[in-house]
Amino acid sequence: MAWACVLFAGILEVVWSFSLKASHGFTKLGPSAATIVFMILSFVMLAQGMKTLPLGTAYAVWTGVGAVGAAAAGMLFLGEAVTPMRVAGIAFIVAGIVLLKLAH
Repeated sequence: MAWACVLFAGILEVVWSFSLKASHGFTKLGPSAATIVFMILSFVMLAQGMKTLPLGTAYAVWTGVGAVGAAAAGMLFLGEAVTPMRVAGIAFIVAGIVLLKLAH
């Protein structure tokens, strides 16, 4: 259950980072409010996962899922560049997440 909480927290991190981009520096009310709500939910889920998982592992997985998801969302929905270096970087992050999970 702890892993599900951390994974869901990472997905929520992608949502709030996407909302943050859409808020244009907190100048748009709807996306700004969404950013704050999803940030809080993400932290709550992370905290639940951290009840039983090691700090470093839980935090690294949470930020890794968020980073990979945000990069993918930017490429898929915002027209950000898809380059071999970016794809390789994402692959390395995923590999790190998998290794951390296997080490636990």
